[in-house]
Amino acid sequence: MARLKILHVVVAGAVGGAERFLVNLATRPEVSKADHAIALMTPNPKLRVLFVDAGIKVFDRGAVRENPLATLWRSFGPADLAWLSAIVTKHKPDVLHCHTYGSHMLSARAGLRCGVPVLRTEHGTRHYRDPTCGIYRHWAIEHTTAIAAVSAYVAGFVAEAAPEAKDKIRVVLNGIDMARFQPVPPPQQGPFTFAAIGRLDPVKRLQIAIAAMAHVPEAHLILAGDGGERAKLEAQVRSLGLESRVRFLGHLSDPRSAITACDALINTTRAEGLPLAVLEGAAMTRPTLGFAGGGMPEVVQPNETGWLVRDDTPEAWASGFREAAQSREIAAKFGAAARRFVENRFDLELMCSRYGALYRDLTPASHSFQPA
Repeated sequence: MARLKILHVVVAGAVGGAERFLVNLATRPEVSKADHAIALMTPNPKLRVLFVDAGIKVFDRGAVRENPLATLWRSFGPADLAWLSAIVTKHKPDVLHCHTYGSHMLSARAGLRCGVPVLRTEHGTRHYRDPTCGIYRHWAIEHTTAIAAVSAYVAGFVAEAAPEAKDKIRVVLNGIDMARFQPVPPPQQGPFTFAAIGRLDPVKRLQIAIAAMAHVPEAHLILAGDGGERAKLEAQVRSLGLESRVRFLGHLSDPRSAITACDALINTTRAEGLPLAVLEGAAMTRPTLGFAGGGMPEVVQPNETGWLVRDDTPEAWASGFREAAQSREIAAKFGAAARRFVENRFDLELMCSRYGALYRDLTPASHSFQPA
């Protein structure tokens, strides 16, 4: 079977779970039965390096601006459409695959102009909650061939927010490389340590974790990631006198060192789609303390593979921290169960093969796409 050609469209400023997901997918052509390239628009050189270092072919737009006016111009203006359409015309991909809100309208327009099917992966629900993001949502969905949702939660949310998308949605669960994220024994000595891995972004709500840490003097917290909130979060840590217990590691191209250094992960996002870092931590036998919303209950089984916080206050999070930190033995037991749980449901090769099947369903020769 000849491999298909997939062109991913990425408009992003930060390195997060969606971008690392794309590296996982694009670097396994033998599983997806497809060759992958990326049309990239980013102001962030770290994101460019992430893709290039992974050996992925990148069509680089060069440094671009990331702000509301730039998003509108990119979505409706002629210049970026002409650039993307020229790539499509020259390299003839079988499918355009877009991943970020900033790429939705542009990909739909390019697909329509060039006669190429468009697949969108919905990694979360944030842009559906923002009224300013709805001005061209319906047109973009109308001209998107299929939508892959990373969790049942995301699929249900999108179907409710945009009923016209319902018949286009399939759930394709995120997967991780179990061979790369091998079990590692947790620390045996020192303070119980939590880790948050991801962008330092307002939607991650890490300020609530820092506020909670002020009430749990026996625990430490590692923040692995970078983003626009870093200075604000560092100021909060200083104001609470937590400099000795809360550490900022900055962006890590490989999260395994942060996972190894902790006893448990945390995720304070209210409505996470399907957190990649939580899956990676589970594969390395780390349980997660997360908020009981979004796709988190699909990953964390309370009192089996981790803990869920149901009241969204610093006091409730502090209580969750104390419960998790009270016993390294219980945390290790939950971590081992978490590894078994993700092995059975979130394998990377299974994810890649499912995307491969979806790509083949979308190609004009097959005409076989059927909604879930």
